[in-house]
Amino acid sequence: MSKSIRLRDQSQKSVVKLIDSLCGRYSRWEVWQDFIIMSAISIANVVDGSHRDSREKQYLDRAAKYSEKELETFSQMLAEVTNAMEQNPDQDFLGELFMALDLGNEWKGQFFTPYDVCRLMASMTYNNVLKQKIAQKGWVSVSDPACGAGALLIAFANECRRPGHEINYQTSVLFVAQDIDFLAGMMCYIQLSLMGCPGYVVIDDSISHPITGVDPRGLIPRDGPNVWYTPMYFRTEWHWRRIWAATDLMIRAAAPKGQAE
Repeated sequence: MSKSIRLRDQSQKSVVKLIDSLCGRYSRWEVWQDFIIMSAISIANVVDGSHRDSREKQYLDRAAKYSEKELETFSQMLAEVTNAMEQNPDQDFLGELFMALDLGNEWKGQFFTPYDVCRLMASMTYNNVLKQKIAQKGWVSVSDPACGAGALLIAFANECRRPGHEINYQTSVLFVAQDIDFLAGMMCYIQLSLMGCPGYVVIDDSISHPITGVDPRGLIPRDGPNVWYTPMYFRTEWHWRRIWAATDLMIRAAAPKGQAE
C-alpha cells in the first residue's frame, strides 16, 4: 500500500496526478528526476548556446524512454509549476513537493529547509543598507552555497518585493547558487528562472570547489558545463554590466604594474 501524502493545494495535486499517470514502468522517483532535468535543459537551451549540444543529448537520452503522449504530460507538469509560481511566487513549490512525495528519503536522505524558515532568514538578512549599496554600485549579489531547491533565494527575491522595500530584483540583484547535488541544483535553476531571477546555478562542492568569478564581484563566473545561467541573466542591464566588467579586466591587465588600481 502506497504511503499517503499531504498536498497543500490543487496545483500540487495536479502535478502528482500527472506524475502518477506516468508510473508503472517507472517509479515516482524516476519520473520526477526526468521531469526536473528535462525541464531545466528546456529552459537553459533557449538562452545559453555554449553547452547546448551536450545538454540536448542528455535531454534526448531521457526523452527516448517515453512516448510522444507521455512527453506531453511532462509539458503539462511544467505548465502547472509555472502557473503555480505565477499565482503565488512566495513559495518553494518544487522543494515542498519533493519532500511531500518523500523523495528526499529515497535520494541521499535530503531534507530541504521549510520555506517559512527561509522567509524569516530573508527578512533578517534584508536591511536598509541594501538600497544604499544598489544606489552606489548599481546592483548587489546574494549567494547560497547549499541552495537545495532554492528556497532561501526565492524568499530573498520576495522580500525585495514587499511593501516598503520595493527593490526590483530583476535589475538590481544577482542570484548565485551552488549545490553538490545535480537534481537539487536543477530544481533551484527552474524556480529561479520562473521567478525571473538573474544569475546562475553551479553544480559542485562548495567546500572543495567554491564558486569563483572572473571579475572581483562574481558577475562573470568561470564558465563550464556545471554552470547554468538563468534567462534573466541575459537581460540587457546584466549584458552591459558583463561587458563593462570584462572591459575593466582588460584595462587592468594592460596597465603597467602598480597602476592597475
